[in-house]
Amino acid sequence: MRYLGSKETLTDSIRTLLQNHNLLQGNLFFFDAFCGMGSVADSMKSIYSHIIINDSLKCSTIFTRGRLYANRCTFERLGFDPFTFFNENNNTFHGFIYQNYSLGGSGRMYFSEENAARIDYFRMQIEEWKEQDQITEEEYVYLLACLLESVSDVSNTAGVYGAFLKHWDKRALKPIVFSKIDSNEGQCDIVESQNDKIENIISDIECDILYLDPPYTQNQYGTQYHLLETLILNDNPPISRVTGSRPTTPMRSNWSKMYHAHILFEKVVADTKASHIVLSYNNDGFMSKDYIEKTLKRLGIEETYDCVTIDYKKYNNTKCQGADGHQEYLFYIQKKPANEVIVQSPLNYTGSKTKMVPIIKEYLPQEPLHTFIDAFGGGFNVGINISAERIVYNDINPFVKGLIQSFHLDTYEYLTYVSKLIQKYGLAPNSTEGYVALRNKYNSTPISKRNPRMLYTLILYGFQQQIRFNTNHGFNNPIGSRWFNECLLSKFITFARCSKSKNVEYLNVSFERLIDQITPDTFVYADPPYRSTLGVYNDGKRGFEGWTIEHEQRLCLFLDQIHQREAKFMLSYVLQVEDFYNADVANWAERNGYRVIDIEVPQGRYNNRREVLIINY
Repeated sequence: MRYLGSKETLTDSIRTLLQNHNLLQGNLFFFDAFCGMGSVADSMKSIYSHIIINDSLKCSTIFTRGRLYANRCTFERLGFDPFTFFNENNNTFHGFIYQNYSLGGSGRMYFSEENAARIDYFRMQIEEWKEQDQITEEEYVYLLACLLESVSDVSNTAGVYGAFLKHWDKRALKPIVFSKIDSNEGQCDIVESQNDKIENIISDIECDILYLDPPYTQNQYGTQYHLLETLILNDNPPISRVTGSRPTTPMRSNWSKMYHAHILFEKVVADTKASHIVLSYNNDGFMSKDYIEKTLKRLGIEETYDCVTIDYKKYNNTKCQGADGHQEYLFYIQKKPANEVIVQSPLNYTGSKTKMVPIIKEYLPQEPLHTFIDAFGGGFNVGINISAERIVYNDINPFVKGLIQSFHLDTYEYLTYVSKLIQKYGLAPNSTEGYVALRNKYNSTPISKRNPRMLYTLILYGFQQQIRFNTNHGFNNPIGSRWFNECLLSKFITFARCSKSKNVEYLNVSFERLIDQITPDTFVYADPPYRSTLGVYNDGKRGFEGWTIEHEQRLCLFLDQIHQREAKFMLSYVLQVEDFYNADVANWAERNGYRVIDIEVPQGRYNNRREVLIINY
């Protein structure tokens, strides 16, 4: 069977990869999520007793099932060999295929008139045997798969069915032979079949091994194989005047679109119940090797990551002329438990607690959290990683709050917007002209109308990707040497998905105004500026309120009020940096009987840094 992206030549490599990770165990559930023409699933049926297949095209799942069922079709009810029967008679029927895909019926040259009429007859006869209960369901599927194989051998196309050739290929003029499909030895006990877009069903599929082979390029398989889909569905659909294609909109896949592929891949890996993930991908695809690696390592156990590179000779076409170095990648990773995944903010926010998240989660109350308030939200590295019925994000800086809230917008549209700005202004590392032009555009816009997506684009190409404003609230970070790289793209997509999956309320108020929200089932996490380590974001010289000893005292009173309301809090703070010791906060904690937990942090800019968590429970 001729099929775009077939993995027939890669099955041995896939088996070797699985063997290397001790996964050739018959009791494991194997899920082929983009089964195509079933090369991989068929190669696994002698290993796994339970195989699950899926494809958005019905013709693909039928063909794959046919290969999986091939060795157990005996046709006992029928009483004779259907292949001999078909090939020894000359019966024809002028049905839908003849009328719409042959010269005699429509002028379209997909098949010769004789072959088109024979295809109609085969399809009608198989359906009749099924309706009369002369064949089993498995035999019915197997015969339909064989029909697809037979049709492929005489189609007047270049391998796909998006259009027919304008001259007759010698192959197309041969009389059609009803042929058996290629199938490996062995059989599995259970075959489950789905026919849906993988992103719609992935969270419901129970499996141990998830094998992904998504589309790599803009080719839409629904368009390329519309005729085979119509033949299987047997539904006589309305068709286009020129190509004879059935409506393809329901079959269109976002995996064949830039950024959509990235978003869907991350979602599928995050949502699958599988413990092991294997991915086939190509270096000509939308997703880069770096993006795939970053995403897999974020959602999986990094030490288990594996990638095998296979060189291959690519077919020639107008899009690929002059290209070389074509490679197929096989990726593997063991998935990390969902509660161990650390989501990272796409903002390079000073004072980020990303590395401390596991420690913070360790010291959270054991009971489920109802409301979690991230009182000094910043880059939202903590709140985004917390499980709670309700999460409140708050930050006194309206621009930062707007940025974090903007990640809740449609991710594809967001990334497309950023990409267009990058192209329009020619943004690149250390390229000043375009960057300054975009910065001027942003700063000249009234504050109430400034687009946070434009600000995010500026941040991506600014010095150290800092968030910096002047006293007039103009963004004033100079050009830097960074850009929107694959690591940031992966962070962004994961963060955006998680923000949409949680019940988040976004606020821009002073921390003291949060007191009205405090009830006994509230948990408050406070990560304020540190009086001992002021940064540019809290020094009071940038058009925003700074952090002084007075603010620190007000914070302590605020936390005391939380305690009085029988709610729980956690304060991240630094008690000592070099020669400065914050006796005020230390004494406050001791006086109130709050627990002080020392946190080991790597020494960097500051030596003798004592970082702590202070909790009231």
